[in-house]
Amino acid sequence: MTCKEKGRCPMRKAELVEEVAKVTCTKQEAEKAVEAVIKSIQESLTKGDRVILKGLGIFSVRERGARTGRNPQTGATIQIPAKKVPVFKPSQILREAIK
Repeated sequence: MTCKEKGRCPMRKAELVEEVAKVTCTKQEAEKAVEAVIKSIQESLTKGDRVILKGLGIFSVRERGARTGRNPQTGATIQIPAKKVPVFKPSQILREAIK
């Protein structure tokens, strides 16, 4: 059974562009707009800034500390270094809409 039959397919960027184009402009302009939004979010997160989209949520970057892990194939203990990871926190409006 495919995801379309289940009714739970992920929305891809091309589908998002089509939805934006239906509401605002041509498909080419919508694609440029979606690309600009994604690029702006990426650049802000790269600088360490937060991106707040009212009604959607907050994109931010968190520092994940170093920790000890295990290699699942060998069971050997390994050290996992600290790194920065992107985080998304949904807004209250979005959480209530999903219920």
